[in-house]
Amino acid sequence: MIAMNFRGPFRVRADRNKPDPVIEHPEDAIVRVTRSCICGSDLHLYHGLVPDTRVGTTFGHEFTGEVVEVGSSIKNLKVGDHVLVPFNIACGVCPFCKQELYGNCHESNPEATAVGGIFGYSHTAGGFDGGQAEYVRVPFADVGPMVIPPDLDLDDAVLLTDVVPTGYQAAEMGGIKEGDTVVVFGAGPVGIMAAKCAWLFGAGRVIIIDQLEYRLEFAQRFAQCEAYNFRSLSDPVLFLKKTTDYFGADVCIDAVGCEAAGSTLQTITGRKTLLQAGSATALHWAINSVKKGGIVSIVGVYGPTGNLIPIGNVVNKGITIRANQASVKRLLPKLIEHIRAGRLNPKEIITHRVPLEEVSDAYHIFSRKLDNCIKTILIPPSARA
Repeated sequence: MIAMNFRGPFRVRADRNKPDPVIEHPEDAIVRVTRSCICGSDLHLYHGLVPDTRVGTTFGHEFTGEVVEVGSSIKNLKVGDHVLVPFNIACGVCPFCKQELYGNCHESNPEATAVGGIFGYSHTAGGFDGGQAEYVRVPFADVGPMVIPPDLDLDDAVLLTDVVPTGYQAAEMGGIKEGDTVVVFGAGPVGIMAAKCAWLFGAGRVIIIDQLEYRLEFAQRFAQCEAYNFRSLSDPVLFLKKTTDYFGADVCIDAVGCEAAGSTLQTITGRKTLLQAGSATALHWAINSVKKGGIVSIVGVYGPTGNLIPIGNVVNKGITIRANQASVKRLLPKLIEHIRAGRLNPKEIITHRVPLEEVSDAYHIFSRKLDNCIKTILIPPSARA
């Protein structure tokens, strides 16, 4: 089959000879991919910032597909079902899954006790191949995959596998109350979606911070929020303090993670020399911009080792920090309701549709922020037939 193949930092290709996946466990299913995405967090892998990302890995944790084979224990799926597959690989029965913390499943990732298994996201997340391929093996297939409702657009469905739930949970974890001021750091797809979803929780003012004008303009249109380029601000924290009567925002969301720009020290130590688990600039700004007693919500990806963050400010300001991988399965019913009601229209963020065979070019465009790229969909050959 054709599959994206990681050959090292900044080097991916379409491998036309990758073996088809097979059933390895009675609870597996094999899915023929119809849509897959390149996620902003895939760029952390592409740039070589996530430990134990091995040559030969296939990325991709956002995908839909048709079930073509099921294991002997599968009861909820049948061959021919068209499913969306959450990026979380979850067993459904461990103590954490029972709490609907599907991103923290205790059984799906033998490599770590923190995060659960994730499709196509290095061996620190279990070493599973992902959906930027023609076929995928889906473990615990009775738990994660959801049959796509007939009234749900396929482009909306694929965005429900990660970007929409992650943006929604970022806002949810902020504990937004009626009239709150919410600041989102990062105008990538997740940040844009977090800004949009903040209104659903009653925000009175939503601000997004980034450095790319085309993304800020897109965020203004899609999320109806204020948008500011931190390159035009002498001090983003001071600016946010001034614009909130020197109290600070009620909620700050870090939707950037380990590749944040804006601080020379953080860039050198977190992205160049890897002395810490990524550049924590956005997290610094979030902690220092939120009000005393406020909430910082983190959905940006950082590595498993330590980061240089102002923990003293967290303590002295009485800040609550909430963070996690999105529990996609828990959120799907309410998100589908929002889409049906017209409150969310996820497919509007899709700017590029690329054949899977051209995955190398797609990564280059997304990584270099070319052609006003916001969100890229990869389409395998069989889905174009």
